[in-house]
Amino acid sequence: MTDYSNTKPTVWFWIIAVVALIWNAMGVMAYLFQAFITDEAIAALPEEQQAEFLMEHPAWFTAAFALAVFCGALGCLALLIRKKWAFILFVISFIAATIQQVYLMTTVEGVNPVMPIMIIVVCAFLVWFSKMATAKGWLR
Repeated sequence: MTDYSNTKPTVWFWIIAVVALIWNAMGVMAYLFQAFITDEAIAALPEEQQAEFLMEHPAWFTAAFALAVFCGALGCLALLIRKKWAFILFVISFIAATIQQVYLMTTVEGVNPVMPIMIIVVCAFLVWFSKMATAKGWLR
């Protein structure tokens, strides 16, 4: 059996973990902005953006959004403190983000699929990355 207690992650592990945290922090900010925006702030936006905020989404969509961004951000923090439970947080984030983004692409007219697909790909990458980091002994 291999002793991974002294296995140190490479520099690129830390770079990916920090960039992923910044990415997920932007997602958390987007969620909080959407959840707490006032009617006055919506009225001050350009008309194209106003339509996005005035659109009614089902409660499960908002819950999926919250799960995706908060589990993703917590998963990144778990990476930075080298905990293997980052994997399960990234799996939850991936599932929630996929549900949310597929809903957007299939029900909202005029959605450019580039960003939704990129979000799903980044989530899938973080699932793979955390599993690989655990296998290499970088996460405990």
